[in-house]
Amino acid sequence: MTLDDTKGGGAGTLETDAASAAGKSLLRNRSFQALWSSEALAGIGENAAGIAYPLLILATTGSAAYAGAVGSAQLLANGLMSFWGGILADRMDRKTLLMATSAVRAALLALFAVLIFTGPVNVFVTFGIAIVSASCHGLSMPVGMAIVKQLVRPDQLAQATAQNQIRWFGAITAGPSIGGVLYGLSRAFPFLGSCFSFAASSALMLAVKGTPRPESPSEGKKGLFEGFRYLTQDPVLRPLMISITLSNLAFNTVGMSLAVIATGKARGASDSFIGLTLSVAGTGALVGALLAGTVIKLVRPSTIFILGYWIGPVAAVLLMTVPGIIPLGIVVACVYIRGPLINALFLTYAAKTVPDGLQGRVLGAIVFTSTIISPIGVLAIGTIFDAWGSVWVFATVGAIATLAALPTLSRNIRTLTSLDGASQ
Repeated sequence: MTLDDTKGGGAGTLETDAASAAGKSLLRNRSFQALWSSEALAGIGENAAGIAYPLLILATTGSAAYAGAVGSAQLLANGLMSFWGGILADRMDRKTLLMATSAVRAALLALFAVLIFTGPVNVFVTFGIAIVSASCHGLSMPVGMAIVKQLVRPDQLAQATAQNQIRWFGAITAGPSIGGVLYGLSRAFPFLGSCFSFAASSALMLAVKGTPRPESPSEGKKGLFEGFRYLTQDPVLRPLMISITLSNLAFNTVGMSLAVIATGKARGASDSFIGLTLSVAGTGALVGALLAGTVIKLVRPSTIFILGYWIGPVAAVLLMTVPGIIPLGIVVACVYIRGPLINALFLTYAAKTVPDGLQGRVLGAIVFTSTIISPIGVLAIGTIFDAWGSVWVFATVGAIATLAALPTLSRNIRTLTSLDGASQ
């Protein structure tokens, strides 16, 4: 098929950045590697604090409902603010935005650590800190994705996006472990450690050369929803966005972890075996991230999308039927492997085809649409499990996963043989 080759606006600082990157390998591109390291530290800080909030709430109130509510509140704040993050990414200095969001989170968590050290923890303060921090994360996500295009050559976009998947899923794997260990030493330590992580993240952005700005900064209210409009009109992004959203409803990590934990408890598994199962499941995403760059080079995009999404219904059937608890982790790991591959390919296509002046709003719309539905999936899994048990949970997951896979059979996805022709 012929990919969209709509042209963007003026080059702005992009010409200078592209010229300085010419001839450099991605590893020698100091600006990109500084961005990558900065975002990696921010991701570790986000996930380390993220695991500590529910632990702190549970220890303070003894309520699992409150502990779950703080997680849902973070997901909602993250999704809602990603919409505004996309708009700001198209209107402001992207480097400054990333520095500011990390700096705010560093200051916020430093204050929270002091409060924990000096007195009893107020539940409402904890919720407020968690929501504001998650809001900063939501603001920064589209900005961090949009700025990549301005720091690397067009032929390096796929490699850069694949490397970002290693950062993202590495932080998801390492952050909770670090947060859990620090929490065991002191309730304040995960937040103090995250404070240092965010401060270092903000400082590293100083090594990014120039002040990358959108090529055609957008003005006025009429363009606020242009990102959603673009998604509905693009023949490739539209069906894939439907698949991503439904797949997140079925297989979001929080919901799957809840399903595995509840199933393990129902089958009489020990806490150690359940923890091992979750670790096995989590390694799938990291393996997928490490393989993403190579797989994208060797396998057709259509094959990755079709096989990636049709793995979902097959996995759901296996989850309904396999005995024991460790096999559940292996099946979930196989599902998680596909995530970084699909993400890297999808975001590379968006980076190549979406005009730069619209990148932030489109990426904001992508993050908003794909994450805002996740809390519904978490609540549904818990409700269905309490009412009918694990078989019906995984049967429901399979039904939704099938709906998520159907858009990949559209002609525009089946004939997507290469991204080489996709350029802005």
